Amino acid sequence: MAVIDTTAEQRASTTLPYIWNPEDNQSLSTTDRIFAAHRGGKIQVAGKLQIDNPDKLSLVYTPGVGRVCQAVATDPALAYRFTGKANSVAVVTDGSAVLGLGNLGPQAALPVMEGKTMLFRQLAGIDAWPICLDTQDPDEIVRAVTAIAPGFGGINLEDISAPRCFDVERRLQETLDIPVMHDDQHGTAIVVLAALVNALKVTGRRLDQVTIVVNGLGAAGIACCQLLLAAGALSLRGCDKQGLVLTGRPQVLRRSRELFPDSIRYNRPVGTLRDALQDADVFIGLSAGNVLTLDELKLMAPDPIVFALANPDPELPPELGHRHCRIYATGRSDYPNQINNLLAFPGMFRGVLDARATTFNEPMHLAVASALADLVPARSLSEHCIIPSVFDPQVVPAVADAVSQAARDTGVTRSTAWMAQPSPQTDIWP
Repeated sequence: MAVIDTTAEQRASTTLPYIWNPEDNQSLSTTDRIFAAHRGGKIQVAGKLQIDNPDKLSLVYTPGVGRVCQAVATDPALAYRFTGKANSVAVVTDGSAVLGLGNLGPQAALPVMEGKTMLFRQLAGIDAWPICLDTQDPDEIVRAVTAIAPGFGGINLEDISAPRCFDVERRLQETLDIPVMHDDQHGTAIVVLAALVNALKVTGRRLDQVTIVVNGLGAAGIACCQLLLAAGALSLRGCDKQGLVLTGRPQVLRRSRELFPDSIRYNRPVGTLRDALQDADVFIGLSAGNVLTLDELKLMAPDPIVFALANPDPELPPELGHRHCRIYATGRSDYPNQINNLLAFPGMFRGVLDARATTFNEPMHLAVASALADLVPARSLSEHCIIPSVFDPQVVPAVADAVSQAARDTGVTRSTAWMAQPSPQTDIWP
């Protein structure tokens, strides 16, 4: 896969517009860095072997390929040895929740899917394929993904809106024997938990001692609530546009956390965001920009921890966050403490592919959060360093190891006896 780059002169003379302006014809010019980088697409398919004579053609295609087909038909597990299935992930979207831009449809989602496949390849050595479905019906999505699943070792659901994403992920996990994960849910929750564990270390508190407010109960917000409870949080309040709609005794919330998507009463709030923030220690924003005011921030307990993760504008502006919060984090790369899904998904899929896992589960998510938190050494831990960089070369191996071990510990790996077979001769291709 290759990125189409611009010249040094173009890079030096242009800006980076964040929002597309349909009236700005310059945005389509090759002198725009963003559009130039995407011209012709950002990925390509390349074979591992050069076919330059009839003998080589007969080995990789007909007639030689027929023997491999017959072997796989006899023993489907051989697909993991003699095809790319063992290292392939489908990145699947319906275009209903593209970034923070909304329901743009499958074609407009393709640039994001291409970018994600580049990250899979560069960071984790995984061959990922963008699949954009022209339907937003959960039944059709499940049927389509089930139909293409034989060609892949894992399924990464991406940019599918709530509540359909919960149903789609659950049904695919039940149907398929390969790992399925909706990254917008679980990737976000894992990195949030890792960052919060370290933030609490800096402030001298524990997860079971603090009151946490999660604002925005869509796909990511619900997953955060679920994982925080699984990790030991005892005081959790969930808010959405209508106000405080998730609260209760920790034991009840923990037992019912898998049912949150169906049980949150969005239209029957028991209070407001201001009510939820009273004496709260932690605010986790997965909602919209500038919804948290300075007056509301002052309602929180001393040394507040604020994760304002809305993009591009955080729930609390950075100039206020850095001045009035003990610890402040965003989803942006231009401020310290960036909470980014990229810390999780490449290593997670590397781990399940290596372990030949059949699913993702909660112990894996908890293991990844712990591994990410541990990557920040005690000597480096501070208000401005609670999570490793996405460019830290230790991230993917640490996450992959954590996932692989958790998969083995929970018994969700398939037999890998085929891996002990002798490798094919390496001198057949001069």
